[in-house]
Amino acid sequence: MSLFQIIFNPTSAGELAKIPKELQLFILGEFRGLPHELLHAETERFGRLERAGRTLQRFRLGDYRVYFERHDLGVVVHRILSKNSLKDFLFRSSLPLGEDEALQGNPKFWEMIESPKKSSS
Repeated sequence: MSLFQIIFNPTSAGELAKIPKELQLFILGEFRGLPHELLHAETERFGRLERAGRTLQRFRLGDYRVYFERHDLGVVVHRILSKNSLKDFLFRSSLPLGEDEALQGNPKFWEMIESPKKSSS
């Protein structure tokens, strides 16, 4: 099996650091089986958000949502958001609370995902 990396961008690394240590370990532990699961393109475990040819996966872990995309080396984690912060985002965006569908069509969500790239340029 080739090397599989989980790459946290600066934003997701900061979000992970704010979470209590035992929850950090839980989240990281849940990624153990990720390489095998990602080989199956239509896995039921992950949500999918698509826009302009880009696909994000959503990994639901208790009260947290981890948004990542596949990369040649493994996966890049873009955001780690609590369920409550997502509900707040959806409320402020005046969207119904159907999580994946609402986020997929919301340009502000994609701006939030891409904001680390813009700030590091």
